[in-house]
Amino acid sequence: MLTGRTLAACVVAAALAPATLTTPATAAAPAAARADATAAAAFTFSAHRLTTAQRHRLNGSSWRPGCPVSLDQLRYLRIGYFGFDGRPHRGELVVNADAVAAMRTAFAYLYAQRFPIRRMHLVDRYDASDYASIEADNTSAFNCRRATGATRWSQHAYGRAVDVNTIENPYVYTNGTTTHAKSRPYLDRSNHRKGMAYKGGALVRAFAKAGWGWGGNWPGPTDYQHFSANGT
Repeated sequence: MLTGRTLAACVVAAALAPATLTTPATAAAPAAARADATAAAAFTFSAHRLTTAQRHRLNGSSWRPGCPVSLDQLRYLRIGYFGFDGRPHRGELVVNADAVAAMRTAFAYLYAQRFPIRRMHLVDRYDASDYASIEADNTSAFNCRRATGATRWSQHAYGRAVDVNTIENPYVYTNGTTTHAKSRPYLDRSNHRKGMAYKGGALVRAFAKAGWGWGGNWPGPTDYQHFSANGT
């Protein structure tokens, strides 16, 4: 039997004993929870008719009277994607109503593969300048403009084309050059790096699943960023 003096000594010894360190486990728990939350984040996708505000935003910018499609034919998309930071983001595109299903198929696949996309904004953020949008490494779709170096309408003008990771996937002229200095390291297509489009890679597979063609298959000029419904 413990005497009163012995019991008091035990209590004092227990109080003076070093505490068990739990800091590493405590610190690891939030990190693991964040990783689990990222892994569990579901792909998000929505498509809607243009609102009045969106019509005003496009009118006189990426769309104008005389374009081959009307504003009624276009849809505003919100799309989940993984960024170069490895985190999920939500971007925006405008496409033709008949391209919505293909966009859902392609970007759902890219999300499942955690394929990185730099950013995804409407080209109107860059005053509908294709050059400025490319310089920003921006992924975009609808833009009422002519095809590069041609007088015919681009497939972008119909809302049936999308350019993905425009710096990593440049438009390459027949002489092997590109307009954008930041794209020059990516002229070597044999060196597969983050965000690039190449045969057998996730980006090309994604749009093949959607039934769209790739500008990387063109004999020249070659447009590695470009995917379209009819392959042109």
